[in-house]
Amino acid sequence: MSELEAFGWSPAWAAALGAAEGRELVPGRVVVQHRDRAVLVTAQGELPGIVSGRFRHAAAGPADFPVVGDWVAFEGSAGATEAGCGDSRAEVVIQAVLPRRSAFVRRAAGRAPAGQVVAANVDAVLVATSLDRDLNPRRLERYLAVAWESGAAPELVLTKADRCPSGARDALVLQAEAVAAGLRVTVVSAVDGTGLAELAARIMPGRTTALLGSSGVGKSTLINALLGGERQAVADVRAGDGRGRHTTTRRELLRLPGGGLVVDTPGMRELGLWEVDGLDQAFDEVEALAVDCRFRDCRHESEPGCAVRAAVATGRLDPERIRSRRTLGRELAALEASRDPGAKRRFWRAMRDAAAERMAARSDPSLR
Repeated sequence: MSELEAFGWSPAWAAALGAAEGRELVPGRVVVQHRDRAVLVTAQGELPGIVSGRFRHAAAGPADFPVVGDWVAFEGSAGATEAGCGDSRAEVVIQAVLPRRSAFVRRAAGRAPAGQVVAANVDAVLVATSLDRDLNPRRLERYLAVAWESGAAPELVLTKADRCPSGARDALVLQAEAVAAGLRVTVVSAVDGTGLAELAARIMPGRTTALLGSSGVGKSTLINALLGGERQAVADVRAGDGRGRHTTTRRELLRLPGGGLVVDTPGMRELGLWEVDGLDQAFDEVEALAVDCRFRDCRHESEPGCAVRAAVATGRLDPERIRSRRTLGRELAALEASRDPGAKRRFWRAMRDAAAERMAARSDPSLR
């Protein structure tokens, strides 16, 4: 197996490369991402790369630029091989990013709406949270919504099992499973080895898995355990509030001893939603109940004949699930409104109508 094949190169990617415009181009995969540069794994080994001026001019925005996991097409350079990666003159010139099969996208920081691609061409997403202080069902719902939207298959990984007594651990696992919507939930410990073999067996050779989570959940420690060595820098969480320190400062695609590929990412303090499609999958039991609502456009707030609110009333559905679904839905509606003036008017009209319905429901029991 060639080095490119070990990183996922296939006939399908070769066909995509053949469709790229330009002179004879060579493939590479981004394994390290810097602000305006990248490190590529190629048939010639690892090479530094920079996008061409033409690429930079044609890009619609930051989301078009190469990110970790991308397959790119660059002009072959014998000079790069001879000079070595440490010489800036050896940079190869990236001419194109091959069409992404999946992309993990979050809303970028700042007032103006813009998407930030965190990783591309990922087959599976491991959403990591720790069993000591970090487990927050509402945050998990947000991560899962974004993970579903990426086009990759999500799972939950509960880390630091060694720090949690078995009784408390069982309760936390149940909390996680309640928001996982039938997804696999794996309990692991990088200290005593719990769950590591099971997790490593599912990271298959040639397949790419992204490990995502907030700061301090132990992503880098977990990757070190899977790698069998101290490759990634780690640090303890702060004693005062249990929040993590940023030890991973760049996105990197790593190859495990068994051949599986893992994307390590910096911890995310904020995860703004960017697209709406993943929300239905993250709350699939709510969507299944909504099929039986009297009105097709039911918002599950005050409408008569609402199957979702009936399930809450009978205890079949956790009311926090529907509250969280509403919160994330409103966040996405506000995002859409910021992109489109017409959508902005519809958003505020919907907010006004919903408030009027809630007031009516308080005064008329028949609407409840």
